[in-house]
Amino acid sequence: MEKRRLGNTDLELTTIGLGTWAIGGGDWKFGWGPQDEQEAVEAVLAAVRHGINWIDTAAVYGGGVAETLVGKALAMLPVSERPIVATKCGRVMRGPEQIDKVLKRESIFEECDASLKRLGVDAIDLYQLHWPEPDEDIEEGWAALVELKQQGKVREIGVSNHNVAQLKRLEAIHPVASLQPPYSLLKREAEKELLPYCAQQDIGVVCYSPMYKGLLTGKFTAESLAKLDSSDHRTRDIEFQSPLIEAHLGLVDCLRSVADSAGRSLAELAIAWVLRRPEVTSAIVGSRRPDQVAQTVSAADWKLSQPQIETITQLLAGHAQAMRMGALG
Repeated sequence: MEKRRLGNTDLELTTIGLGTWAIGGGDWKFGWGPQDEQEAVEAVLAAVRHGINWIDTAAVYGGGVAETLVGKALAMLPVSERPIVATKCGRVMRGPEQIDKVLKRESIFEECDASLKRLGVDAIDLYQLHWPEPDEDIEEGWAALVELKQQGKVREIGVSNHNVAQLKRLEAIHPVASLQPPYSLLKREAEKELLPYCAQQDIGVVCYSPMYKGLLTGKFTAESLAKLDSSDHRTRDIEFQSPLIEAHLGLVDCLRSVADSAGRSLAELAIAWVLRRPEVTSAIVGSRRPDQVAQTVSAADWKLSQPQIETITQLLAGHAQAMRMGALG
C-alpha cells in the first residue's frame, strides 16, 4: 500500500489508517451499538495483515475501551510488525452520558499516562488534541503536548477538529504535525481553507469519516436505519433524519453507477475520492470486523480518473440542490 509522509515528521503512513471509534461499543454517549470485543481485536490484526501501518484511536472511545482493545491486539503482534499508533486527549468521560471538555495540563498528563498503560506502549507515535474546547485553553493543552514530546512519552503531536485560526495560535508555540478533520463526499468544508493551509504549512492531514458513518457504503438504507440499536449514536444524528437522510441516500444511488462502471464498491469510491487530494496523507477508515477491513483496503490503489471526478462533481452539485430544496420544503 502506498505511504505518504505525515507533514513535517518522519512518519510514513499508509493512505488508509484503521479507525477505532466504533469498537468503543455502545455503552456511552457516542457509541455505535453492541460490539464483539474479540471481533474488534481481530479487525486490528486483519488491518495489519492487509498492509495498513497505522491505527487511530482515542481515550474517550468507550471510556478507554477502544484503546484497551487496540492494546490487546498490539500485544499479539511481534514488535517489528506493530503499527504506528495515534490517539487523542482532551475529552474526559465522567459517565456514559457525561463527557467533559478538558485541556488543562494536569488532566492531559493523566490522560497520556492512562493511554500508555491501556495501549501497552512506551510512547505514543502521534498524540492529538481531540477538540479545541474550551477554546481559551487550547494553548495550555498544546503546551502540555509539547512537554510530553520533550519527555519522550509521545513522538509527534497534532490536533483534530481545529480551524485555521486555531492552528495559527498553536503554531506560535510549536509546529503542528497533523490535523484530523472530517472530510467526505458529504462533508467538504475542509476544502475551503483547511486543506490549502495545511499544504502551505506542511501539516499532514488524516481525515476521518470518509464513508460518513456508513452512509456512503451503499449498504445503508432507511430500513437499516430503523433497525439500528438505540445505543447507536446515529439514531440521534440529524444527518440520519428526514429530510437529510433522503437527500444523502439519493446521492448514494447516483454514485453507484460510477462505482459499478469501475468494478468497485461505493465504499471504495468514497475513500478514493478523499485520497484524490494531494494534501491528504491518509484516510481513517473505521472497521469493527475483519471482513470490513477486507472490503475497503483495496480503495488505496484506486486513482480516480478526471472524467470520474467530473461526474462525481456534477452529482455533488445535484445533491447540494436537493439539500437546499429539502431545507426549503
